[in-house]
Amino acid sequence: MKKSIFALASVLAISGPSFAGETPSADEAEVYFINLNNGDAVQSPVLIQFGLSGMGIAPAGIDKPNTGHHHLLIDRPPLGQGEDGTEELDYALPADENHIHYGGGQTEATIELAPGAHTLQLVLGDRNHIPHAKPVTSQVITITVE
Repeated sequence: MKKSIFALASVLAISGPSFAGETPSADEAEVYFINLNNGDAVQSPVLIQFGLSGMGIAPAGIDKPNTGHHHLLIDRPPLGQGEDGTEELDYALPADENHIHYGGGQTEATIELAPGAHTLQLVLGDRNHIPHAKPVTSQVITITVE
């Protein structure tokens, strides 16, 4: 009986659905801003170019190893622990004014930002908009829109 339960559990573990944060990333993967640096002063609309090394880009919904698509986080704390105490890295990123999805595989965007200081962070998401098991995130940068 114990062997049957173990065998069933093993099969379910291998063939079961993919849960949050289980898509692997490449060890050397890095996401970064190509044309913006911390402390830059810019004009709106702001062109933001997304850089990625060590992995490839694939649109949301496409299941291809070592790929993902970009998400831009604006004016929020670094990705990690949510305000409600849940681990954000285990769930699909929301889509709102602070979490912009580029699920079409875009590698740049032009966005309108109000004058003032704004924080930006890039996060690579898997086919389901979930950060990879080893998250691929940029440093948080602050830019000032003049």
